[in-house]
Amino acid sequence: MKLFSPKTTLKIYLLVGLASLACLSGCAGGKGMSGGTASKSDIVTDSDEPESRRRARLRLELASGYFEQGQINVALDELKQALVADPSYADAYNLRGLVYMRLNDASLAEDSFKRALAINPRDAGVAHNYGWFLCQQSRYPESFRLFEQAISGPTYQNPAKSLMTQGMCQMRAGQNLLAEQSLVKSYELDAGNPVTGYNLSRLLFERGELVRSQFYIRRLNNSELANAETLWLGIKIEQRLSNMDAMQQLGGQLQRRYAQSKEAAFFEKRAFNE
Repeated sequence: MKLFSPKTTLKIYLLVGLASLACLSGCAGGKGMSGGTASKSDIVTDSDEPESRRRARLRLELASGYFEQGQINVALDELKQALVADPSYADAYNLRGLVYMRLNDASLAEDSFKRALAINPRDAGVAHNYGWFLCQQSRYPESFRLFEQAISGPTYQNPAKSLMTQGMCQMRAGQNLLAEQSLVKSYELDAGNPVTGYNLSRLLFERGELVRSQFYIRRLNNSELANAETLWLGIKIEQRLSNMDAMQQLGGQLQRRYAQSKEAAFFEKRAFNE
């Protein structure tokens, strides 16, 4: 299972923010229903949802499913219909931003995220997605401000993922010390996230902190989430530490499980600098 190549990792980042779509009808922390009739002290029930929002929500649920299946044009069509039904639906603009990111339309992606935040400035999921979009555009200071906005949201449920993504963006910006801080905080909150563990280990390896790097990659390689990239990093660390038995054991796993991978070819040639 490839988790760490640039293309696949990008998909992980984009899906992070889709967690907000799990509460399509309104969540605590600012995702209320525009036009609803319930007072602030009421429990929101189905009868409080305006018909326009109900239609838009159903379209958005379909769009989210199509997006996750890679049917981007169909997802976009559903989103258009959702926004016709309810032009004030921030969640629909959020997903539309992700769709246009996938379509490499930076202008419409940014417009979508801006619209979503204009409707609901406290939406941490939108801030996360917009932050990653800006990181892709190398607009790092703006990106970091949005990640901080997401992370500091009092009701945000995914601070570990935003810290991870912020750390990756800081690595892209060459801010490795800050990246380490972000990734360590993310790891403390969610030690099971393989993207965090791998990239923290890689960052430490490249800085020569081999024992610390070994700690994170060994934990990952001892789990079911190990793959060719994680095994290869583990091999290089063990080789650098002169742990030949551990290196050979990892190399055997790499050759058995991922015989056709470029990492297996590197190991065969003992090309440890690749």
